[in-house]
Amino acid sequence: MSAILSADDLNDFISPGVACIKPVETLPAAKPAAENDSYEVSFNTDQPLPSDLPPAQISLTDCLACSGCVTSAEAVLVSLQSHAEVLQELDSAPGLRLRGNPSGTGIGIENLDTGGRIYVASVSPQTRASIAVTFGVTEREAGYMIEQLLSGPKGIKNRAVYRNAFQWVVDTNVAREACLVLGADEVMESMTDGPKPSNEAEDGAAMKQPKKPILTSSCPGWICYAEKTHPHVLPHLSRLKSPQALMGTLLKTTLSRKLGISPDRIWHVAIMPCFDKKLEASREELTDAVWEGTGTRGVRDVDSVITSKELLMLAESRRVDFSTLPRTPLSSRIPFPDPKLDSFLFPRTRRHGNGKPEAGSSGGNLHYILQYFASQHDGASIQTTRGRNADVVEYTVTSSTGEILLKTARYYGFRNIQNLVRKLKPVKPSRMPGGKPIGSARRPGGKPSGPDYAYVEVMACPGGCTNGGGQIKVDDPVVTGREGSEVKPGPLEQKAWLAQVDEAYFSGEDSGKEDEIQDNRDDMVDGISPAYIKDTLEHWAATTGIDLGRLVYTSYREVVSDVGKKPGDTERVIEIAGKIGGGW
Repeated sequence: MSAILSADDLNDFISPGVACIKPVETLPAAKPAAENDSYEVSFNTDQPLPSDLPPAQISLTDCLACSGCVTSAEAVLVSLQSHAEVLQELDSAPGLRLRGNPSGTGIGIENLDTGGRIYVASVSPQTRASIAVTFGVTEREAGYMIEQLLSGPKGIKNRAVYRNAFQWVVDTNVAREACLVLGADEVMESMTDGPKPSNEAEDGAAMKQPKKPILTSSCPGWICYAEKTHPHVLPHLSRLKSPQALMGTLLKTTLSRKLGISPDRIWHVAIMPCFDKKLEASREELTDAVWEGTGTRGVRDVDSVITSKELLMLAESRRVDFSTLPRTPLSSRIPFPDPKLDSFLFPRTRRHGNGKPEAGSSGGNLHYILQYFASQHDGASIQTTRGRNADVVEYTVTSSTGEILLKTARYYGFRNIQNLVRKLKPVKPSRMPGGKPIGSARRPGGKPSGPDYAYVEVMACPGGCTNGGGQIKVDDPVVTGREGSEVKPGPLEQKAWLAQVDEAYFSGEDSGKEDEIQDNRDDMVDGISPAYIKDTLEHWAATTGIDLGRLVYTSYREVVSDVGKKPGDTERVIEIAGKIGGGW
């Protein structure tokens, strides 16, 4: 699911998978036809659909409601969120104009009656690393160039109809820090003695405390895979939102409350390394219906997602030469409406870089948990054991006496993930008299032999998020044109290119200055103060009047559908489509 998907590269995008209900549901009314002229969704390319059928209209939410869309159908869905959509939104109406004083209080809004919106963008560190290598700049300079493109006078607004630009461009690293602290608490809670909150699903969705081993949930490709094919792992998934989702919730809740406007007047785009992040943004669990408690389809916390490669397409569409953009920060900006959250989102100095190489390129969830756990035990040390390949690594935290206190692992890539979920599969009794249990192997003591990890960091892309499908590749024209080579780069060149991106990612160093807010705190773990993060999150909840649990946690559900399991049963397809409405 991490491969680059584009409708332009397909020739079968109007032939969805047999389990896809939406094309049948959205067929226009047709004239009465003969009995042998019925519509049928089929993989048989020798018998194409009637030529007068329009292309299937499928939304991203519909895709997540289905359990068997083919890759080409997902490609069409993903293409709905693109740089073209961003430009269309910016040119739809005059944007809301903010005016305020330097203290960040008393901010007013102009153009409320025009139908425009406030535009906000969030940028991932993996995207900055990809841009840095492409244009030969530092990771920090790449961030400045992106900010200049989205908000600066020489950026996309210079040729816009209404000269709309993004009011704020934020770094998802600040949301990542919150996810790291909350994730460590989640693991520590799972290891405490005493009764645990129930982890049973409520109506197939909400979970309270995940089972051990806790599996990361920030990779949408992995989540979609688990929900569709391995529902037995859902009770193990961390309930935390991803940094992208958490940032979207923070922006929408705070701005709507502080400015007194509806969430749909705030438009948030995230720039990510992965196409699957578009699927995550479409989840109904990540809308204002959840934190407002309305229980109806709501406004997305992240309205659109574009990838690193699409960011360059955004600049090209407005005839902006990305390489010539200033490599310095904007001269000024309007403060975020809440002063404390303003200092959190836009610190005067960088509190923390992108992490160390041993933390990996996917946010460092596992690394932070190991560091946090070791800090709670005097004399503890961390040992690393490589698995069957470079994308499988086991970690143990041992005491000064050699006792194993914590065992964790990292699994990257779907091939390795399949081995993990196979080990987690529950044992089923054999139907044969005296037969051995089916599923996980059994130890002599009668216990499952599945992994005894407390936590596992799972990512769909081999190598982590810097290798996401939306990243700029070594054979992209922007790279090959610069080098002037007529030979198309191969796998070895791409591997070397990825090594450069990783180097740029980990070079996202601290500023070298002490952050004024976290200065002299004695609870620092890997450059992050848990007390500061928790205090900020509590302030956020108090400011919005929303329970913190509804703000930072989400839920998952098994995606069940028997559509298409009886090929040719058109009536059955239409019946199910009517029942579930094409969505969750």
